[in-house]
Amino acid sequence: MATETRQPQSGKSPVVAAGDASQAAAPAGTAAATPDVVAARWVQPLRLHLSIVIVLLLIGISVPLMALTYEQGRRMALANAEQQMAQLSQQTIDRYRSLFGDGYSTVTVASVLTPLLTAPPQDLKANTDYLIKTLEGSPYMDGAYVGYPDGSFLHAVAVTRNPKWIEAADMPADTVFAVRTIEQQETGPVLTWRFLDRNNVTIAERSTDKVTYDPRRRPWYRAASKAGEPVSVGPYVTATTGSLALTLAAPMAGDGGVVVGVDLLLETLSRVLADGAVSTNARGFVFDREKKLIVHSDEATMNGILEGFAGVSKAGSQPPPVDQALDAIKEELRVIAENQDRTARFQVAGEPYLARISPVGFSDLLKGNTIVIAAPLSDFVGPSERLLRKNLIVTGIVLLAGILVALLVARLISRALLGLSEDARQIGNLDFDAPPAPNSWIAEINTLSRALAAAREAIRTFALYVPREVVRTIVASGQAKAGQAARQDVTVLFTDIRDFTTISEQHSPEEVVGMLSVYFDTMNPIVERHNGAIIQYLGDSIYAMWNAPLADPAHVDDACRCALELKAAIDELNLRCRREGRPELVTRFGVHTGEAVVGSVGAQARRQYTAMGDTVNVASRLEGMNKQYGTTILVSDAVRGKSGGGFTFRSLGVAQAKGRAAGIEIFELVGETNGTAPGA
Repeated sequence: MATETRQPQSGKSPVVAAGDASQAAAPAGTAAATPDVVAARWVQPLRLHLSIVIVLLLIGISVPLMALTYEQGRRMALANAEQQMAQLSQQTIDRYRSLFGDGYSTVTVASVLTPLLTAPPQDLKANTDYLIKTLEGSPYMDGAYVGYPDGSFLHAVAVTRNPKWIEAADMPADTVFAVRTIEQQETGPVLTWRFLDRNNVTIAERSTDKVTYDPRRRPWYRAASKAGEPVSVGPYVTATTGSLALTLAAPMAGDGGVVVGVDLLLETLSRVLADGAVSTNARGFVFDREKKLIVHSDEATMNGILEGFAGVSKAGSQPPPVDQALDAIKEELRVIAENQDRTARFQVAGEPYLARISPVGFSDLLKGNTIVIAAPLSDFVGPSERLLRKNLIVTGIVLLAGILVALLVARLISRALLGLSEDARQIGNLDFDAPPAPNSWIAEINTLSRALAAAREAIRTFALYVPREVVRTIVASGQAKAGQAARQDVTVLFTDIRDFTTISEQHSPEEVVGMLSVYFDTMNPIVERHNGAIIQYLGDSIYAMWNAPLADPAHVDDACRCALELKAAIDELNLRCRREGRPELVTRFGVHTGEAVVGSVGAQARRQYTAMGDTVNVASRLEGMNKQYGTTILVSDAVRGKSGGGFTFRSLGVAQAKGRAAGIEIFELVGETNGTAPGA
């Protein structure tokens, strides 16, 4: 089939020519005379409507001003938030410093007190009173004690700060302080518990010679004795209550074998962080030298930390909640410089957070620990943002009124322009069934609409002579220009009706055309269904091609399968023809694959999309050889070799094609291996 495009002698396309005619009929700026156009007083030039839209859209100047105001307000709120975070966090850090400062002062002062050098029971009353006074003066200490090189031990405990003591030592319920002593007697060590009320009056006392606790084996004693100076030990699990504690310990100045220490429970540190929360949703963290979380302000999370250190889990307890901010904080700790206080920002589940990171620098005993206070940014900037949003809402309402007016006017333009765009797209797709675009209040749009209508009618008439499917395929593949032919692999199929000359002689031209119409209507959809394109109708013959103009990796298999289905369809058509007394249109097929030069060729005034080369000639010759061999579908060895193996072929040997020096090994395409022969 030949596909051609004729250029008007005037050099203008039909669309432009139609537009010129419309301009002559209705000059720009005047109302069209047709009765289906809206009232003339509303039909104005496009420039007038665009001017109105531009004026209304000037309101949009307020948008960047609003954004600038909002951004400046947000930046100020962020700056204030960082300053507030730094101030409030410093207060919590000061409390943390005070807590350890009390413990450090206790052990350093106690390490020079001579009475503490004597093991119980000597100076027991004075030493006990000193330790209890120490606990009364520091609300965060769990206990204060002295360990001796002979295994003696003096320990004062603030029971109300750690209820686990009540159960661990079977204490009376109203015990406020408890004193534990281990005395070395001739018969062995003796452990004595004395339980005191809030007035330091003994309310019960209990002794036993079954002593399992030895201070010399505890990590705080060993560390302080070895270092010869104050040390911090932990976190570790305490021997009696199983609590998680940090210990500050120091050897006595007069005797390094005597060690004084105080316990600070991590639960207590957690409460300090919780009590000093800088905002409603703030959390506090303490990390050790290895950046391991040892303290968290949330009670449930802290319980999970304690169980993790103890290596046990309470029966029936739920897994501790996972703080989603933890990973982000650890990443910040990874890059932070030593002893560098700074404020960090990060995202947690899409929500911005603010954190104050403060390495502990107030005590060499805790060097390497880091305190982190983190809170959602909204806790600080929320009020400011609410005020900004309120202002934005008021401004937005005013702006919305202007936008609605702009949209109303723009709709009058866009609806018509969109209709014209859709109309042009339909014409480009060779689809002429869509209704034309409606009339507009804009004179220029009406003029363009009439031009498109004229173009639609011109192309509709032209499409009666050019099959639109081939045109769509060529345009879609970008090969519409003449001279863009290129070499590529294709599979070509030729068909021919046996004795068609005789049939034409025996029937009127009208009957022949009717038979061919039915015949081609049967063949065409089958070729398209198998990804092929009919290039030409050559009288009663069809010239079809695969892998061009659109790529088809399975073009050989598609062509073979198409030939088989075409034969089956023609056989079925011929059955009907026999029943109705019409002549049968017995068809022969030839299929060959190989390289050909494919593309649009021809002159500027007439073009044709086709393939040229030996591959096309061989396919045509194969179709003709069917008469010699009494077959229906002949294919070349190239087709057999490149097929996917799903077909049955019958070898017919080597044949000599007319006008071709080299012989062709030919095969009859019998059917598919997973099916039956065509027409069966």
